[in-house]
Amino acid sequence: MTDTSKYKFNHTMLRVKDPQASVKFYKHLGMSLVNKFEFPDNKFDLYFLAYDSPKSVSKDNHWTDREGIIELTHNYGTENDPNYKPHNGNKEPQGFGHVCVSVDNIQAACKRLSDAGYRFQKKLEDGRMHHIAFALDPDDYWVEIIAMNPVDKTENVTETDPSTYRMNHTMMRVKDKDVSIKYYEDVFGMKLKRTSENKDAGFTLYFLGYGPASPQESANGVNPSADREGLLELTWNYGTEEKEGKVYHDGNSEPQGFGHICVSVDDLDAACKRFEEKGVNWKKRLTDGRMKNVAFILDPDGYWIEVIQNEKYKSAPGKY
Repeated sequence: MTDTSKYKFNHTMLRVKDPQASVKFYKHLGMSLVNKFEFPDNKFDLYFLAYDSPKSVSKDNHWTDREGIIELTHNYGTENDPNYKPHNGNKEPQGFGHVCVSVDNIQAACKRLSDAGYRFQKKLEDGRMHHIAFALDPDDYWVEIIAMNPVDKTENVTETDPSTYRMNHTMMRVKDKDVSIKYYEDVFGMKLKRTSENKDAGFTLYFLGYGPASPQESANGVNPSADREGLLELTWNYGTEEKEGKVYHDGNSEPQGFGHICVSVDDLDAACKRFEEKGVNWKKRLTDGRMKNVAFILDPDGYWIEVIQNEKYKSAPGKY
């Protein structure tokens, strides 16, 4: 048996050019390197970063028993290739949008990033939305910055504590919001936590995840789930559901960048049997290839969803 209430939205994978520069950036955002896997025979390494301070949600948890991890994939040699640049998903062809970090005092947090020499796609003062910013990591992936505290009360606060930050959500664009929401609810057991309509701009945001429901009212007047980790934000641009064929880029066909999201489960074999019964579209079954302890499923837009064993519940065969 498998219990979807024990599932976790474990990580989001991004390909990077220079792992030293990327790890340094995410550490500056308060994250810690909680695991690293080296595959010299296959010429790539994986770096797993998460919030791991005493103030974090999952301090000292096994890496498979967390939400809000960022996995950086480095293919050997890219750091010395002048022509290599990961695709950030916001330039054409679009698909993946961003990861998001929620912070204590957003003005001070953004200044700290700027003072360290990091760039912004959108600063707080840009545009109409003065409660969010978008930083750029070394590969130009967008990192949304949102506030956990009321924005109007932190304007004159000069201190920020990165150990309190959260890796709040990962955003992907979807063609048909009804199809995608039903899929993540029915197949992966996620729940719709919050909806944010932006009718004037022609899009709506849907936030799904595990765990308790998000409060309906917001502490900061903007985002009632800013203190959460491990949310999946689906962005639906009005009218895309009427288009023929595939609308969005999965990040794994060229040009590559974003790779996948990952859900950890209580019983990997039982979960995969349940997925089979649900009629999912497999990219890789457990029995395929050499790695018998990971599976990959394709969602309705073709995004890859990795499925792994949560070691808290059961020892997975072999080493991931």
